[in-house]
Amino acid sequence: MESCYRAVEWLLATHTAKGLLIPRPWIDHPYGEEEITLLEEELLPAMAGFLERVEAIDRAIEADQELEVAAHQAR
Repeated sequence: MESCYRAVEWLLATHTAKGLLIPRPWIDHPYGEEEITLLEEELLPAMAGFLERVEAIDRAIEADQELEVAAHQAR
């Protein structure tokens, strides 16, 4: 998911900086200004939130594992 997020960021940065539309290979209609705005304002924040939640879950799992290891070592 992180690489997908970075790819979308890169596409938006490289295309919008040059005023280019983003092609959609599956149809003959590129993302225009309105769609690019939606990607920037809705998709990227949603993806960032998802990544933050995954990170929080990973930290919680890691903390639980550290507690289990410490409890096991204390026996």
